[in-house]
Amino acid sequence: MAAEAPRRRRRRRVLSLVPFLGCLWLLQPAASSSSSSSRSSSSSSSSSPQQNPPPAAGPSVRTFTPFYFIVEPMDTLSVRASSVVLNCSAYCESSPKIEWKKDGTFLNLGSDDRRQLLPDGSLLINSVVHSKHNKPDEGYYQCVATVESLGTIVSRTAKLTVAGMPRFIAQPESASVYRGNSIVLNCEVNADLAPFIRWELDHQPLFLDDRVFKLPSGALIVSNATDEDGGTYCCIIEIGGAPKYSDEAVIKVLPESESLLDLVFLRQPSSLTKVTGQSAILPCVAAGIPTPFIKWTRNEEELVTESSQKFLLLAGGTLKINDITEDDTGTYICIAYNGNETIETQADLTVQAPPEFLKQPSNIYAHESMDIVFECDVTGKPAPTVKWVKNGDVVIPSDYFKIVNEHNLQVLGLVKSDEGFYQCIAENDVGNIQAGAQLIILDHDVAIPTLPPTSLTSATTDHLAPATTGPLPSAPRDVVASLVSTRFIKLTWRAPASDSHGDNLTYSVFYTKESINRERVENTSHPGEMQVTIQNLMPETVYIFRVVAQNKHGAGESSVPLKVATQPEVQLPGPAPNIRAYANSPTSVTVSWGTPLSGNGEIQNYKLYYMEKGTDNEQDIDVGGLSYTITSLKKYTEYSFRVVAYNKHGPGVSTQDVVIRTLSDVPSAAPQNLTLEVQNSKSILMHWQPPPAGTHNGQITGYKIRYRKVTRKSDVMESIVGTQLSQLIEGLERGTEYSFRIAALTVNGTGLSTDWISTETFESDLDESRVPEVPSSLHVRPLVTSIVVSWTPPENQNIVVRGYAIGYGVGSPHAQTIKVDYKQRYYTIENLDPSSHYVITLKAYNNVGEGIPLYESAVTRAYTDTSEVDLFVVNAPYTPVPDPSPMMPPVGVQASILSHDTIRITWADNSLPKNQKVSDARYYTVRWKTNIPANTKYKTANTTTLSFLVTGLKPNTLYEFSVMVTKGRRSSTWSMTAHGTTFELVPTSPPKDVTVVSKEGKPRTIIVNWQPPSEANGKITGYIIYYSTDVNAEIHDWVIEPVVGNRLTHQIQELTLDTAYYFKIQARNSKGMGPMSEAVQFRTPKAETSDKMSNDQALGSAGKGSRPVDVGTDYKPPMGGSNSPHGSPSPLEYNMLLVIIVSVGVITIVIVVIVAVFCTRRTTSHQKKKRAACKSVNGSHKYKGNSKDVKPPDLWIHHERLELKPIDKSPDPNPIMTDTPIPRNSQDITPVDNSMDSNIHQRRNSYRGHESEDSMSTLAGRRGMRPKMMMPFDSQPPQQSVRNTPSTDTMPASSSQTCCAEHQEPESTTGSYLPGSQEEETGQNLPTAHVRPSHPLKSFAVPAVPPTGATFDPALPSTPLLSQQASSHPVHSVKTASIGTLGRTRPPMPVVVPSAPEVQETTRMLEDTESNYEPDELTKEMAHLEGLMKDLNAITTA
Repeated sequence: MAAEAPRRRRRRRVLSLVPFLGCLWLLQPAASSSSSSSRSSSSSSSSSPQQNPPPAAGPSVRTFTPFYFIVEPMDTLSVRASSVVLNCSAYCESSPKIEWKKDGTFLNLGSDDRRQLLPDGSLLINSVVHSKHNKPDEGYYQCVATVESLGTIVSRTAKLTVAGMPRFIAQPESASVYRGNSIVLNCEVNADLAPFIRWELDHQPLFLDDRVFKLPSGALIVSNATDEDGGTYCCIIEIGGAPKYSDEAVIKVLPESESLLDLVFLRQPSSLTKVTGQSAILPCVAAGIPTPFIKWTRNEEELVTESSQKFLLLAGGTLKINDITEDDTGTYICIAYNGNETIETQADLTVQAPPEFLKQPSNIYAHESMDIVFECDVTGKPAPTVKWVKNGDVVIPSDYFKIVNEHNLQVLGLVKSDEGFYQCIAENDVGNIQAGAQLIILDHDVAIPTLPPTSLTSATTDHLAPATTGPLPSAPRDVVASLVSTRFIKLTWRAPASDSHGDNLTYSVFYTKESINRERVENTSHPGEMQVTIQNLMPETVYIFRVVAQNKHGAGESSVPLKVATQPEVQLPGPAPNIRAYANSPTSVTVSWGTPLSGNGEIQNYKLYYMEKGTDNEQDIDVGGLSYTITSLKKYTEYSFRVVAYNKHGPGVSTQDVVIRTLSDVPSAAPQNLTLEVQNSKSILMHWQPPPAGTHNGQITGYKIRYRKVTRKSDVMESIVGTQLSQLIEGLERGTEYSFRIAALTVNGTGLSTDWISTETFESDLDESRVPEVPSSLHVRPLVTSIVVSWTPPENQNIVVRGYAIGYGVGSPHAQTIKVDYKQRYYTIENLDPSSHYVITLKAYNNVGEGIPLYESAVTRAYTDTSEVDLFVVNAPYTPVPDPSPMMPPVGVQASILSHDTIRITWADNSLPKNQKVSDARYYTVRWKTNIPANTKYKTANTTTLSFLVTGLKPNTLYEFSVMVTKGRRSSTWSMTAHGTTFELVPTSPPKDVTVVSKEGKPRTIIVNWQPPSEANGKITGYIIYYSTDVNAEIHDWVIEPVVGNRLTHQIQELTLDTAYYFKIQARNSKGMGPMSEAVQFRTPKAETSDKMSNDQALGSAGKGSRPVDVGTDYKPPMGGSNSPHGSPSPLEYNMLLVIIVSVGVITIVIVVIVAVFCTRRTTSHQKKKRAACKSVNGSHKYKGNSKDVKPPDLWIHHERLELKPIDKSPDPNPIMTDTPIPRNSQDITPVDNSMDSNIHQRRNSYRGHESEDSMSTLAGRRGMRPKMMMPFDSQPPQQSVRNTPSTDTMPASSSQTCCAEHQEPESTTGSYLPGSQEEETGQNLPTAHVRPSHPLKSFAVPAVPPTGATFDPALPSTPLLSQQASSHPVHSVKTASIGTLGRTRPPMPVVVPSAPEVQETTRMLEDTESNYEPDELTKEMAHLEGLMKDLNAITTA
């Protein structure tokens, strides 16, 4: 029997209970006597004879009849067209009649050809019918057993479910799996059919094991795949009839891969709801290379699956939980890891429990008119609902049948028809159970068995002793209702005539409503009591009462029935209907209501009660009408209102409270604590707090800021911000004082404003990235009870100082600290002790932190010193009170830096012996902190030695340390502070906020911006930019772009159009390189702009690799020239340039001829002698072509001396040029040597320019620039010449200087670079002209006077070619010959000069050029020049 175990437990508790109804026992009552008691109570049933009370003599007691179910129907799943049996079997001495209910209605099995009743009571359903629109067999079934003249019982309810048509929701798909990994094959059907799924591999049944597992949903998991797992899979549904096959899926098993694969979940667990006792399966399958491992946690505690019967780890990592209990509820997390990465997923398991009886109802004996209670206590999850059934019919609660204590059934005033079987049925979402008991009502002359039951009410549980034979009392006399109310009646009486004293008599009062045959009973509480109060009566109702006396022999005669009517209910008004309240204004509310429906007479007035929400102070107002407006309320505050109607009888029933909030208004107070903080020269930061609570008068929607200059007639500016409590005001003027005020806003408008407060912006922008430096001076002037402190600000005025912190104390400056404004330069420390030694420290601070302190000490004066004492101090006698002497603070505190995170602190203690050994119980407290940020708290540590190792510090951070000694209850003040900065460490975080943008007008150029790493751990000395078109490429294959210094932006040029580039940045400091930032992707534009294309076309034969050099935004076109926005002249400008070039060329030649003729005519023999002397002096510097027999210099450059060679090509076709800052004047050009002279000097015969940090870079890395000189062969303005001045300094002998400097003419030192031709670098395919040195004139360097007013405006920062060395000689400006064909544009041709003649030789050659030629010689030279021009034209044209 299913309840056998509970029955055994109940036997141990000495509770004799039988499931549902109990057993049949014969109880013999005690022998009747003349005074047998008629008061009785029921007895609980027994399940064994041994636990029944012994039978008593007298009339026999009817016994309880065993009547219960042996088998009850269970929930069943069936399929269409099959047969199903619902089992049911009941036991009773008389064979019960079995019937069935479906969905609460009896089935007519006699006329049903498909349903039939089996002999044991089970129900057989043949050929189950089930379709989409016809489901006659599906539903809830209940077995009903009936025994005539005994009663009826019902079984639990069973659900019959019919599976639908087989249909696949998801089918398996072909896939591949690496050997050793897992794979999941889906096969999802409707939940009813999942148990009918099986799998086939290659058309053969698939056998499941620990490695191959089928989930409850039907999906198949294959873990640790092997070659045998490859093949064709198919999912099959078999529910009778022809099986249904899914699509076939081909699984290929691949060999193990050496490359890594990311971890992914193939199947994740989903949240489940299970019933206790069941098992739960949480699937979790992951795949990746290396093969992942799976572990599970529940509520963040790892589950142990090894050797566990509770938790089993199945194929692929699936978790199975056996025999679920409520303790298994929780969140389960599946964690997959393979050594390279970890992923996780989670699901919740909810456990439900079917109903279970904690206490079942017991059989009860009772007499008529008694009250009884059937007890029933159940548990379950969710909490079960309970209903009661009597003889198969549901008990409907009424005045006499009540549900008490949630589940118990109380029956009042028993009548004979109440006999029968009562069942308690408990039900929740996961099940239902039932238990029953029998009620037997005995005759009044039959005593209830003496075993005290627990199921009788207090009115019927007294005096259960067995009755004896004897005389019974007569009827009580003079029964009257001494007190009658609306809900109760008090009865009194006199003792029966047979027993006038009545001391041993007890009484029972029986009462019932008139015309109702159900009588109830109320017993007196103790013998001799002759009154009772009957409660819980109905108003204005007639009741019939009678009283029966009882003695030890039983109940006597009944008194004459007494009719009493209860008083009618007082006629008070009911609640007023339709109460409403609405706000009229921020301070008033109107409340309205209707006339009570049950007025019970004329309404005299109403009382309106109202109260502020959250308080307990209710106020009331008398109202004559049906509405009232209450004023003087608080703004934007919730109030509750209720109304009570009054008539002549008094107040009626109150209405429900209605809550309304008054309307909002503008704030009635200004914001609080407005402060101003100057950020820089153009911005001020405002801080404030909201208005005080209770003054908002609504929801604050924002704040209105007003500000103006503190000058007359200045405009007031307004700004409305949100609900934040700070705002940065920008765009202010430097060094200007501004006033600010602020007001709060609501939807109604602007509230009160604060007072104006002012502050002044800085004169210039200062640095606030570091703490201020130490103040430049500190002076103290001690008085008797005060010290005047004065100071001067730090010498470095470029760091923001927001104020000064003054610390002071006796022996240590850490006792008290005062902060003053940054404008203040003195402060008086008050309330000091006379004749005391004070140590004072001064530190400047800003938002970053406090700077290094400056220390000073002073001794306050004694009272006897009246020179500085105020009058009131002199007249006040000073009587010092001796204090216990404090400990002396440690001295000589030193901080020794050991590493980037460790500093050793050492000190001395003057209170120790000379050997500085600690022999007592003193200890030292070391405290330290950094001043960045300013609000950093101290950290402390205790030690008993004179040193301490402070670890865990931040790299490259300044710390301050101080020490205190403690001995017993005495402690010293803090010592003087020591400072130490930890060593640097490589950056531990990458640069942040990396962004890449395209440069406007240059689609091939991008700008990379970033911010320094948050953990730089030292001064950043540079950055390295890595970029590549393949984000997965090895890092050594990325292009490296170094950036020197702490710049936060960089340009990269000549990228490929419409290409995705990836950028990473790492920072470096003196200790090494930090981590790389995450890759940032940027795609270059798809096409170049039209300006860029025209620029490329203007380059002519510059070649494929040519590109412009970006000269930056500061570049300005040289005077006399006109450039298009990108350096490409228009056709009109080309014609003008050609005309200018030809004109200036002709003028230059004419000037050269005139000067030469003039110089020739002035040549004398005396000058020739001087020249000869000069030549003899320079005899040691013979130069080819300098001997007197040499022919006049030929300007023809022979073909063997002019080699056209291509420039070295970069390995990458896309060279990158870093933007170079443009120097604004000649002082911006960095000299090559260390000379302090104002002129720029260069002695080396090298034309290599100065390499700045923004030098050329290519995709292959950086490479040096070959020495070269740009010789333009296009039409450019003549004044745009390369500064290439031959030096005229330092001759070997003084005579050389004398004779050679005589004919040098001063020339302007100003010159200009080639802004036109050199702003665009020569293409890679251009030939390079290598000119071997010969006569100086063969370099085309013809001395000439530069144009007046020419400005020096270099386009590129490079070292001037052949710069000057001596400041005492004027600088020659040499123009480069510009030779070209009219109407044709040529790119600049670099002329590489491997070596140059010595400076002295060059000077002498120039002199020979000026004074040795005759007119006929010049004519020949001009002819040679014309030939050279034609030859060069032919070469360049070819």
